[in-house]
Amino acid sequence: MTGRHRTRHRTLAGGCAALALLLAGGAARAVEPDEMLADPALEARAQHISKELRCVVCQNQNIDDSAAPLARDMRLMVRERLTAGDTDDQAKAFLVARYGNFVLLRPPFQPDTWALWLGPFAILAVAGTALVFAARTGSTDPAGDDETPDPYS
Repeated sequence: MTGRHRTRHRTLAGGCAALALLLAGGAARAVEPDEMLADPALEARAQHISKELRCVVCQNQNIDDSAAPLARDMRLMVRERLTAGDTDDQAKAFLVARYGNFVLLRPPFQPDTWALWLGPFAILAVAGTALVFAARTGSTDPAGDDETPDPYS
């Protein structure tokens, strides 16, 4: 390898290593030590509940994985409810009452969430229908001739 290729190889390897660190850092848990409960059983319950709750700021992360200040507040609310003696369902219901069904990563199938559950299938059906329609209309000759005119005749 020439010197120029070695330098390019090292630069590429360094870039890949930096990217791997960035991606690994994104997977790190956002729960701070000062948020954790002293009782391991309660903390395990809190973490289980947190995995089912959506960060309403990030929208694609559960509250344990989000570093958003609102997610921290939500984690603390879950832990406060559990410490106060709430069941897992009661703690979730408290947050649903406050933020709506949107806070659940798996919202219930009911009239106000039908669009959420059925929307992706509706989009696929519309796209599939459009593709079929485009394929059918694009394959017909608008003039009605199936033969290509001979330019030399």
